[in-house]
Amino acid sequence: ELKDDQDKKKDSLGAKVKTETQLEVDARESVRKNQEFYFKRLHKFDGQERFTFFINAIANSEDPHTDYLPPVDKQRFDESMSGTFFGIGARLQNDDGKIKIESIIPGSPCWKQGELKAGDEILKVAQGAEEPVDIQGFDTEDAVKLIRGKKGSEVRLTVKKVNGAMQVIPIIRGEVFIEEVFAKSAIINSPGGQIGYIYLPEFYSDFQHINGRRCAEDVAIEVVKLKNAGVAGIILDLRNNGGGSLSDVVDMAGQFIDNGPVVQVKSNNADATTLRDAQRGTLYDGPLAIMVNQNSASASEIMAAALQDYKRAVIVGTPTFGKGTVQKLVSLDDFARIMEKIGLSANNDEAANSIGSIKLTVQKFYRINGGSTQLKGVTPDIKLPDPYELIDMGERRDKAALKWDEIPAANYVKAPHAVNTGDLANKSAARTNANATFQLIKESAQRLKAQEEDNKYPLNEMAYRKKLEEANATSKKMEELEKKATTLTITNPKEDMQKINMDSLNINKNKDWIKNLQKDIYLSETVNIVNDLAKQYMNVNMGTGMK
Repeated sequence: ELKDDQDKKKDSLGAKVKTETQLEVDARESVRKNQEFYFKRLHKFDGQERFTFFINAIANSEDPHTDYLPPVDKQRFDESMSGTFFGIGARLQNDDGKIKIESIIPGSPCWKQGELKAGDEILKVAQGAEEPVDIQGFDTEDAVKLIRGKKGSEVRLTVKKVNGAMQVIPIIRGEVFIEEVFAKSAIINSPGGQIGYIYLPEFYSDFQHINGRRCAEDVAIEVVKLKNAGVAGIILDLRNNGGGSLSDVVDMAGQFIDNGPVVQVKSNNADATTLRDAQRGTLYDGPLAIMVNQNSASASEIMAAALQDYKRAVIVGTPTFGKGTVQKLVSLDDFARIMEKIGLSANNDEAANSIGSIKLTVQKFYRINGGSTQLKGVTPDIKLPDPYELIDMGERRDKAALKWDEIPAANYVKAPHAVNTGDLANKSAARTNANATFQLIKESAQRLKAQEEDNKYPLNEMAYRKKLEEANATSKKMEELEKKATTLTITNPKEDMQKINMDSLNINKNKDWIKNLQKDIYLSETVNIVNDLAKQYMNVNMGTGMK
């Protein structure tokens, strides 16, 4: 890497060129620092952390999704599911051992307080009037533990400002919303008309608060915004969505069907139970596509499978992860006396009386057609080329994963406007076959497969560098193509503009998000697919019929 960096700088004026000997010294020092940090981190694990590793090694050998969660991890799990936490709302980064403020979350307690700024270095953390703790040399994770706390409590930060001045900043902790977790939408202007786009990174649900945010309700709000804008179709993006709330995916699927079963769940040695959308009527009955990839798992697979079985939506992308199991959180507090005997105790203020929980696999879920998504995942109606399509990924790689099986299908009626996926797939294939970027992606897939099978590396430097250059040739081509934006013109729903414009950080984050969408070739092709689907709907409405 050091030699590659130097080769890039050779043509720069005033650039210092190091000898091979000097580069080797730098490389050895870099490796030494990395190893030193690694072993330093290993030695910092306390007894509870080591116990957690040990217990989970045993649990995961039987089931990849059964885990022991100590109090701190349980708290993090709840925060990730709800998209909220109690703290000050500052993103931290470790800059060579210094804990610095990377950015401030708009609307958060420290944003409202106004004194903490990006670039400030945190030197000490005090809980209210208590003695401050020097955090110089702390890992980011350890610093976060001190800064977060109960709602309404005070934390006092001793910081070194960018200009070198020292300052003690008192901040009252409050609820912080992680906006990146929540559903959001955009409007894509295409030759075939406006297409709505909804991004859902996870199926979040705040189980701790009655009025907490739920993804099903948030997606419904986004759907209404897009309907108000008069879109001709909607794309729901579930790529890299690892799942979440089972109840929310049932409610969300119900927004797009009249009523009926969404998923079947079955415990060991028990009859299957059908989870249904019991409310008649749909929030949106127009053209719909769902984007998935190999990292779409669990609840994402339930959503995609249900609407695929109903032929209510066209599924676009690559085969999904293949996680077809349901987990339940079981508190271990009833076993506190037993745990105390082995010396395990919580070290977190908010969970001082808790010993944690177990995330336990209790059921498998099945499609309404009776098949399981376990190991097999959901196969898209329209497959798009993917760099990793030839690599064996997902749940099936884990030897401890439960096996695939099937049960009788539930009773359900396909959608009135059943999607003709064959016609859509043929038109999509014609476009992707003529697209240089997609063809290069296919080449990348072949190269990655060859790399996976070829696990021999030459020890001669020149031979190794040649191997790297050959491997990187296609990647460099891909990088150049990815820099080019598609022809998509993308805007925000008008209802979102006030919130976006409240802060320069929000404005810049939104610009980056729109820019990345415009470079997304998969989204661009999905827009084409939805435009074709909209024509199918139009033909049906005009009485020309559709197979």
